[in-house]
Amino acid sequence: MQNPQARLAHMPVSFFAVVMGLAGLTIAWEVAERLLPMGEWVSCVLLPVSGTVFLVLSLLYGLKLIRFRDAVAADLHHPVKLSFFPAFSIGLLLLSVATLGPAPVLSKWLWLTGAALHLAFTLHVLGAWINHTHFEIHHMNPSWFIPVVGNVVVPVAGVTHGFVETSWFFFSVGMLFWLVLLVIVLYRIIFHPPLPEKLVPTLFILVAPPAVGFIAYTKLAADLDAFARVLYYSGLFLTLLLFTQFRRFARLKFFLSWWAYSFPLAAITIATFLMHELSGVRALMGLAVILLGILTLVIAALITLTVASIRRGEICVAEH
Repeated sequence: MQNPQARLAHMPVSFFAVVMGLAGLTIAWEVAERLLPMGEWVSCVLLPVSGTVFLVLSLLYGLKLIRFRDAVAADLHHPVKLSFFPAFSIGLLLLSVATLGPAPVLSKWLWLTGAALHLAFTLHVLGAWINHTHFEIHHMNPSWFIPVVGNVVVPVAGVTHGFVETSWFFFSVGMLFWLVLLVIVLYRIIFHPPLPEKLVPTLFILVAPPAVGFIAYTKLAADLDAFARVLYYSGLFLTLLLFTQFRRFARLKFFLSWWAYSFPLAAITIATFLMHELSGVRALMGLAVILLGILTLVIAALITLTVASIRRGEICVAEH
């Protein structure tokens, strides 16, 4: 069994996807508690849990940065791991959304920090893609959407904090590169060998850009127009498409990449609650409640599997 120092050296930056999932679940329950006749105790429990997990992971990865800089530098040049670094800033942005009601001042500072960091990460990742010397088409997978998704998250709290034009800037960047990357990802999936088993769960990330885009756009436009409907129903279709692949996902061995199921599910759940609120379609409320139940069960299972995997020493180990 590896000692703690060795495990720290191999701590994956993709661990921050856990924060994205937990924060997404927190926001989904906050929206549900606002629209349904129920108390607010669930989100009140989930919010400090999400914040604590973010702080613990940030501390651990900060220690890795201090003690194992070469390992972090290697991650920054890795064709897959590179895209997970923006999960850190997305975690800040999601916590900003989750604290909008209970702690607006904290929310603003989380948003300012998260937006600035995410812009820096986006510029770095796009620069790496443009100037690469070793990326090939088989490296492409849906995790490359992560830098894009973060830009679309920015307006969700940004509009409330009064940064409207800044929010439009981030939204525009996110939508532009979502469409570009979507074409490349579909080309990769359809015309090249299947994704490695470890990366198959990242297919769920396809749901996140249109679902989060819908949430952000309705914040910016303050209306349910044709474009908002296109975004929502695109996300809903992709969710249905991936649900039809349930047997394929169920046969997979557990990897930390399974957390890719969590945030996209949270995003489409939140979007469905908001779509019901804006459209008044009752069936959407029923669908939102079902999705919230699935999301909660999925994250409960992910937590259980992750803890068990850590105890067995299967996470934070050298890759073969």
